[in-house]
Amino acid sequence: MPNIVVLVKQVPDTYSERRLNDGDHTLDRDSADAVLDEINERAVEEALQIKEAHDGEVTVLCLGPDRATDAIRKALSMGADKAIHVLDDAVHGSDMLQTAKILAAAIGTVEDVDLVIAGNEASDGSGGAIPAMLAELLGYPQLTHAREVTIDGTAVKVTRETEEGLTHLEASLPAVVSVAEKINEPRYPSFKGIMAAKKKPVETLGIDDLGLDAGDVGLDSAWSTVLEAAPKPPREAGQRVEDDGEGGARIAEYLVAQKLI
Repeated sequence: MPNIVVLVKQVPDTYSERRLNDGDHTLDRDSADAVLDEINERAVEEALQIKEAHDGEVTVLCLGPDRATDAIRKALSMGADKAIHVLDDAVHGSDMLQTAKILAAAIGTVEDVDLVIAGNEASDGSGGAIPAMLAELLGYPQLTHAREVTIDGTAVKVTRETEEGLTHLEASLPAVVSVAEKINEPRYPSFKGIMAAKKKPVETLGIDDLGLDAGDVGLDSAWSTVLEAAPKPPREAGQRVEDDGEGGARIAEYLVAQKLI
């Protein structure tokens, strides 16, 4: 009966226009529609499949602002049992290492964790380092970029797909697993699941609750900061080539000038 923690993150919709705050150059999350990251939906789905096969329990863990409650509720409506929401203004601007430390502390509040499942990378930052950092902080083995996950007694087995082929990994539980895009197709929340999610417990924790110092997280103590940012320049008009017999040569010259060929 595995006890699973799934990391979820609310991110700006990729179809929305995304920009940085003028003041501190952090992501302006209020400027775009917010959604549960698609790779996190796959992580939740994988956790639910393991739960259904082994009669386990799934806890959703999210670090984010008030509006991240929507992402948590979607994960709960898919079938997760409960959630933890780390909500604290002090975490604004935290870098990946600080984020991993906060998540590790939050996971420490869950008793007898067997498996931590995350996406391989979030669409808003694409850092891809949180699962590995988290495994190091927790002292767990890490099995990353999985396209198949199997629990076998006290072990977890993972098939990882790379450009060279398939790699088969195995580790003892507890462990951290990150999933890739091909692992599954997330289920759609049913009406019954949506209604049930409203009654499922969501525990809200702040930095003090996790035993962390607010001075050790957030933008002021981040190891990396953005000093300057500028909006993407507007797309310039293209060049039209009339084929008067020399069109192919002129296109080739243009591609050479752009160092495309």
